[in-house]
Amino acid sequence: MCAPTHVRGIIMRCQTCGDATSPTADDCQSCHTPVGQPAVTPGLPTYPVRGLGLAASIAVGATTVFFLLQYLFPVYARGLIEQAAADRDADRLFAVVLAEVALSVPFSIAILTAGVLVIIWTWRARKNTDAFPGALPATGAGWAIAGWLVPFANFVVPAVVVGGIARDSVRRSAGGLVGLWWIAWLVFSVGERVVSVKNELAAAALPESPSTAADFQAWVDAYQRQIGRGVVPAVACVVAAAAFIVLVTWISTGQQERIARAVPAWPVVPGMMMYPGGPGLPPQQSVTAPSPQVAADPTVASPPVAPPPGGTIGA
Repeated sequence: MCAPTHVRGIIMRCQTCGDATSPTADDCQSCHTPVGQPAVTPGLPTYPVRGLGLAASIAVGATTVFFLLQYLFPVYARGLIEQAAADRDADRLFAVVLAEVALSVPFSIAILTAGVLVIIWTWRARKNTDAFPGALPATGAGWAIAGWLVPFANFVVPAVVVGGIARDSVRRSAGGLVGLWWIAWLVFSVGERVVSVKNELAAAALPESPSTAADFQAWVDAYQRQIGRGVVPAVACVVAAAAFIVLVTWISTGQQERIARAVPAWPVVPGMMMYPGGPGLPPQQSVTAPSPQVAADPTVASPPVAPPPGGTIGA
């Protein structure tokens, strides 16, 4: 930990990471920011990201829950199909299919909502780094949006953008966490599509009106294979969601705290008085009372003011 610098009992802290700075070092020993460098460049806009990051994290978590419910549905459906086979009741199979389709609706809504919130959060967090002195973004702010949407670029660019945001926000590398999140996300997104195609092909080959024990067994086997196919995407989904939520929380907190530490745009010199309105600015006078520098209107108790020698103007 850095040795704190004391000025009249005040510990001097780095404006970037908030750690105490050493009186003998030119840079912060935690994040290597030059001592005295402001947290935010005066005059450049910043955007709140903590609330949006929380909303994005909740949406990502909800998407994960709905996907896991979809993955585990064949376990429940297999029991229904076995009961339908015992009763030779084909109508139950169609009820299983309808339930599976209905379960996909909240997942689709959740992943669409999460995608929109994540893109907005990424853009805001990337724009904030433009106001952070010492930031060296590898891409323009527009790639925080386009990187998710442009084909083939969306296999690389979002990880580069988020990694740069993490580095430029608190001057600390998060490459390991970003790499874990992105690899897990790619495994999930590609694996989920492959599994969906295989499940659709398998479902198309099932007998539409099962009547024999072999027909019902084909349905049981199809749902059993769905469970095995979905293991890898399900695990990757959980890992990607957990890593991304940690990243969003860490970056959002770091940016908000850094913005809160932003120094005033005007210089503060030793001996300058500090007021609520800013350094060197006295408290504003109330507009409902006369200024102490301006004499109030004479009242009946005020002595009359004698005219100057020579009379008045116009006399």
